[in-house]
Amino acid sequence: QVQLVESGGGLVQPGGSLRLSCVVSETVFNNKLLSWYRQALGNQRELVAQISTGGRTNYADSVKGRFTISRDNAKNTIYLQMNTLKPEDTAVYYCQGGEYWGQGTQVTVSS
Repeated sequence: QVQLVESGGGLVQPGGSLRLSCVVSETVFNNKLLSWYRQALGNQRELVAQISTGGRTNYADSVKGRFTISRDNAKNTIYLQMNTLKPEDTAVYYCQGGEYWGQGTQVTVSS
C-alpha cells in the first residue's frame, strides 16, 4: 500500500520557520518526482516545490529564496524548510508523488 505521511505543521508567527516532513513509500520515493502543494481556504491547490529523484529542484515564485525542498534517501523522506513565513503562506500543505497524495498538514502563520 502506497503511503505519503506528512508532519510538522503548526502555528507560527510571521517571520518564523517550520520544517515539514513527508515519509514516502519506497517505490514512489525512488521513481517519482516528489512535490509539495498547498491549498489555502477558498483557493485552488497550488504547487510549492518539487524535487526529482536526482535532487533537481523547482519552486513557485512566491516561495523562492524562503523555502527549501530536500530529500533523505536513507529515510524515504522529503522535507520542506520554510523560513521567513508570511500570513499568506497559511494553508494545508500536501505531499505528492505520481498519483498519490498525503493527507495534508495545516500551517498557520499568524500573530
